[in-house]
Amino acid sequence: MTISPDSPAQITTPAVSYRTIDLRGQRLSLAELRAAVPRARHQTMADAEQKVTDIITAVRSRGFAALSDYAKAFDGVEQAHPRVPAAALQEALETLDPAVRAALEESISRARKFADSQRPANVDVELGEGAVVSQNWVPVGRVGLYVPGGLAVYPSSVIMNVVPALAAGVASIALASPPQKDFGGLPHPTILAAAALLGIDEVYAIGGAQAIAAFAYGVPAEDPAAALDPVDVVTGPGNIFVATAKRLVKGVVGIDSEAGTTEIAILADGSARPSLVAADLISQAEHDPKAASVLITDSEELAAAVRVELDVQAALTKHSERVREALSGPQSGVVLVDDLDQGIAACDAYAAEHLEIMTADAPAVAARIRNAGAIFVGDYSPVSLGDYCAGSNHVLPTSGTAAFSSGLNVTTFLRAIQVVNYSKPALERVSGHILSLAGAEDLPAHGEAVTARFTGDA
Repeated sequence: MTISPDSPAQITTPAVSYRTIDLRGQRLSLAELRAAVPRARHQTMADAEQKVTDIITAVRSRGFAALSDYAKAFDGVEQAHPRVPAAALQEALETLDPAVRAALEESISRARKFADSQRPANVDVELGEGAVVSQNWVPVGRVGLYVPGGLAVYPSSVIMNVVPALAAGVASIALASPPQKDFGGLPHPTILAAAALLGIDEVYAIGGAQAIAAFAYGVPAEDPAAALDPVDVVTGPGNIFVATAKRLVKGVVGIDSEAGTTEIAILADGSARPSLVAADLISQAEHDPKAASVLITDSEELAAAVRVELDVQAALTKHSERVREALSGPQSGVVLVDDLDQGIAACDAYAAEHLEIMTADAPAVAARIRNAGAIFVGDYSPVSLGDYCAGSNHVLPTSGTAAFSSGLNVTTFLRAIQVVNYSKPALERVSGHILSLAGAEDLPAHGEAVTARFTGDA
């Protein structure tokens, strides 16, 4: 095995099975490109839909009793009520590692600066004398934020969900995260500490699809203080069951997206450093065995060097088995292209959650990308930066949905309300047009509602 100079050591381990998709010499349509790039063979939402439907029905009909049953069945904890006591939130904050607290505070500070700048301005447009149409941005009244558990702990997701909601001016915020057997049936203490840092005191130990159902429909109680009020918007990442639940309650509440397992694509040319490319592919593979790590390059030499680095670095990382499984899955691999133009086309077809640009003149290349949840430009903007401290939001569209949807941001929690304010003369100036259009659509009462204002005592 050949080891590059910046690799730490030669490791004798099975090679990562990182597949190759060779698109060179082919002129592919957008549909063909989308079919060619790596995709996960996940359990489909149709497979999960009946299970999730049953969970939603149970939560709606049996309330906290159903939530207690699911906590025992799925999380192995006994639960009288899922609300996290205020004392537990305060204790989690007081016992938080000072270094972790400092890191969370820095992440919050940067996220707030970016989120505060995102709020759109209200607009008043005067279309004529006495004719004003306005667009006012108004926050939703209440949101439910979901923070997953599973293979890792995600206090960063608390920040990514809460900060834009606060920046939008949301008055009521509830947060849910799965109960943990190791922590007395409460969510992980670092998640609780992050919530406390942000001033969130309504936190529930509820996981999975049942959390989404509870947020969407609410959970009544004889004591109003014990009830969980329904929300207007649900956000946050999760597994296939969380994503399915969000799809099923969409329309009852707003949702951010049906986010799935994390993914990274790296567009790189021969100037890229193989060790950095491999490190970044591994960083996302670490999340989950189903995570996607895709390299798109016109350099066969780079692809070969990255394979070597993947073998070395995967063997050395803590979650080596998980990483190897993710890198060897059908959702991961190297895509060989003829040139940068075909590489950009492949990136747009893939529409990655996270897209890194490691090419010559990376900013110019990044400017040509149209489909991505977030773009990370150059050697010193890795996805890990965006996960924690860039100031950007890491709740991003997956599975190609970045072609038509955006990552979590302040506007997720806002509504644009249009306000129409016409005077009598202003309405009269356009009344003839209204009558003509009402007649054309065979809706004469529309026109009569206008003429009524100019007849008799109107």
